[in-house]
Amino acid sequence: MVAGASDGAAGGAVAALTAAGLEPVHRATTPDEAAAAVVADPPDLVVVALAAGPSAVAAVVEAAPRVPVLALVGPVGPDAERHAAVLAAVGAGATSVVLDAGELADAALRTVAGAAVFSPGLAELVLQSVSSSDDDAAARLTDREADVLRLVVDGLTAKQIAARLVLSQRTVENHVQNMLRKLRLTGRAALVRYAIENGLA
Repeated sequence: MVAGASDGAAGGAVAALTAAGLEPVHRATTPDEAAAAVVADPPDLVVVALAAGPSAVAAVVEAAPRVPVLALVGPVGPDAERHAAVLAAVGAGATSVVLDAGELADAALRTVAGAAVFSPGLAELVLQSVSSSDDDAAARLTDREADVLRLVVDGLTAKQIAARLVLSQRTVENHVQNMLRKLRLTGRAALVRYAIENGLA
């Protein structure tokens, strides 16, 4: 699915994906349309053209937290504006962020496969922002969240973690979502990377 208010940006995303043989099945022009579409027929991936801001990312993530979101920032002026747009997309819950439509096809395939993908230089920008804005977030994890985190790093599914810790699968998923919010991360891959880099697993 492709979401974006700007016909130019969203149209460019559709064209880039189609050229790579990845035909979008839905097109939404407003955050409400995007949220309704992912609830009615959850896609493998949502691509959001960010010309109108990160509200569509937030709407999709809230409506369907398990659907990965790939944000296309596009040309938004000087570096400071571009960096602000990237951080806004990640803060809204985007799994991956690219700057150019030419990167979309590869990033889409990798994001669907579970990776967090960023244009060159953006991953470092995002990690610096997270570490500088919330250095003590890990200290606020509960003991149970820390238990779940260790098992996520070990590669267990929510169902396997639930069986190991004698919890419901929904409770495990809630713990994962709580950790993502506390640590300002965007998915399990980012959570695993954060845990390893910060000695939490």
